[in-house]
Amino acid sequence: MPIASPGATMAVDWEQRVNFDQLRRDRMQKIGEALEASELGSLLLFDPNSIRYVTSTHIGDWARDKSVRFALVPRGGQPILWDFGSAAKNHRLYAPWLPEENWRAGVPPMRGSFTRETGVPDLFASRIYDELRERGLHNDPIGVDIPDMGSLEALHRKGLRTVDAQPVVLGARKTKTEDEIALLDHAAALVDAAYEEIYRMLRPGIRESEIVAHAMKVLFELGSEHVEAINAVSGERCNPHPHVFSDRLLRPGDQAFFDIIHAFMGYRTCYYRTFAVGSATRAQIAAYRQCREWLDNAIDLVRPGVTTDQIAAVWPSAQELGFENEEECFGLQFGHGIGISGYESPMISRLHSFEHPVVIEEGMVFALETYCAASDGVGAARIEEEVVVTAEGAKIITRFPADELLVAGKFYVTGADFVDGRVAEQV
Repeated sequence: MPIASPGATMAVDWEQRVNFDQLRRDRMQKIGEALEASELGSLLLFDPNSIRYVTSTHIGDWARDKSVRFALVPRGGQPILWDFGSAAKNHRLYAPWLPEENWRAGVPPMRGSFTRETGVPDLFASRIYDELRERGLHNDPIGVDIPDMGSLEALHRKGLRTVDAQPVVLGARKTKTEDEIALLDHAAALVDAAYEEIYRMLRPGIRESEIVAHAMKVLFELGSEHVEAINAVSGERCNPHPHVFSDRLLRPGDQAFFDIIHAFMGYRTCYYRTFAVGSATRAQIAAYRQCREWLDNAIDLVRPGVTTDQIAAVWPSAQELGFENEEECFGLQFGHGIGISGYESPMISRLHSFEHPVVIEEGMVFALETYCAASDGVGAARIEEEVVVTAEGAKIITRFPADELLVAGKFYVTGADFVDGRVAEQV
């Protein structure tokens, strides 16, 4: 069903927008089907993104790195979520898409904060064991994603056999529904707006960190729920790419690039743009055009049935870029699925795609990113587009202009611009 008014967030009664009930049903159906098709009896999930996918809950960014929540998805059953204290009661009141008894309070080892001597790890493992035994699944392998060692050892003490959950979890998430694509598109729209503000802000004397702060403000005001990172890289820091922002002051003639990674309703972006500050040199322009050419060559190939090795082949090798091997330049010429987490299927690189190609499917959404160092040894261009795979090819959902290198912060007028006190163009 078409989704009306992309970019709107208010619920209305007069047209169909993102259907969150349908989103929840579709995600659970996909996880259930992937689990049924596997040899696993259950999934035990600690990754906040995977917990969000199967339960449609989150409790804020503070919990992202603490491993305080865990969800069990038994074969043929509904998820059970053990949450942090009173959050479980809140879900029982306001999250009716699972039975009340499936929202529970529970404490895992929390990345080793609770040692074995406290009894918490073994209590956690006993709860998992009891649920699986009740369903006759305790002898089947259990797929686990990112447990801490205390949790894993406790599960093994109960005799549970653990294996990697990610092939099942990410296999279910590799293609997106219309509601998911609408949320990914809206997440990109917030970054469109942030780049408009960055372009207006760029000028000598502004620090990279100030730009990051203002972009975060714009994103949160527009509805972002999590800004994972904003890379801001300028001037001499462009080459090699450091993948982090600093307090550097922008100077006239700098090349500067940015990556904005945030989430709207759980769905993420990875979205680079490059600018020049005040002016652009031939070396900067040439690097930008080469970077764009590599990116466009990849985008032109995107369609169902194409394999990821074909895309990787249009990018330069590590040696052509001046690196010893593909690991040293990994991520500079790169593609990755994007959804409720930043790295999903397909992953595309010269490091692995030639030996392990993946077939591109309609409904996949992924980001393609390229990098080209300038011949001046200082500047560099970095561009990234997010694409939806349609039957006709790639649909780009990152819309801030990127066909040519944009120059920001140019407010200067020279004497040669005037003739007899009038602007030359008017004479």
